[in-house]
Amino acid sequence: MGRLNGKVALVSGAARGQGRSHAIRLAQEGADIVAFDLCEDFSTVGYGMATEADLNETVLAVEALDRRILAEKMDVRDSVGVRRLVESASAAFGRLDIVVANAGILQIAPFTEVSDELWDDVIGTNLTGVFKTVRAALPVILEGGRGGAVVLIASTAGVKGHANTAPYSAAKHGVVALTRVLANEYGQHWIRTNAVLPTTVGTDMVHTQAIYALMSGGDPNATQAQAVAGFSTLNSLPVPWIEPIDVSNAVVWLASDESRYVNGALIAVDAGCTAK
Repeated sequence: MGRLNGKVALVSGAARGQGRSHAIRLAQEGADIVAFDLCEDFSTVGYGMATEADLNETVLAVEALDRRILAEKMDVRDSVGVRRLVESASAAFGRLDIVVANAGILQIAPFTEVSDELWDDVIGTNLTGVFKTVRAALPVILEGGRGGAVVLIASTAGVKGHANTAPYSAAKHGVVALTRVLANEYGQHWIRTNAVLPTTVGTDMVHTQAIYALMSGGDPNATQAQAVAGFSTLNSLPVPWIEPIDVSNAVVWLASDESRYVNGALIAVDAGCTAK
């Protein structure tokens, strides 16, 4: 406990799933939290997004840990809004030390069936949103003069080419590139940038009928149980997916001084997926 005492962390996509887990885990280690999430559905994505009620649950969970939290409904694609949120956080907390660019969406589709709208939504959220989040936060971190940690949530799809994930994989490959650029550009200021590459994580983004169908060999009515074998083939460890806390533990380590000389790294929390 207390590895992040006195620090302030910005987390995108924090209403549920990995984002909520990251926010709670960072708070458990002493950080105050700035959380935001779109809290609206995409017409191009076949599952429901988080809601404002979900975001409020994140707020309550962080406050239960006796940490402060500033939370807003905000789209990562909104440059003005994200910048305003960062400015509000700086005024409220007096500093910003950590950025966890987590917000992301996924829709499975064969390459030639990816619509312009789906491509734009996924690239806009998963790549451009990461760029806009970090771009808004860096001036405040630099102004503090204490260094900082930027953690980008990429994916095994950032280094592999999973079928039926063209916009998602393209975005995550871009996140890997941003990791390396930021590490070189801001390392001299002791701002470290690293990426986490999770395998399949057991969240609402993955537990959809479309993905169950894909992982069961095309059965449109497949159940989760029927899809488990397909999920498991992705990993060298015999598990179908990992849990958000597994990723959050890596996030905390990368945000803490325990990783003070880790910069530009790709940390695969992937049950051996990238080694397979």
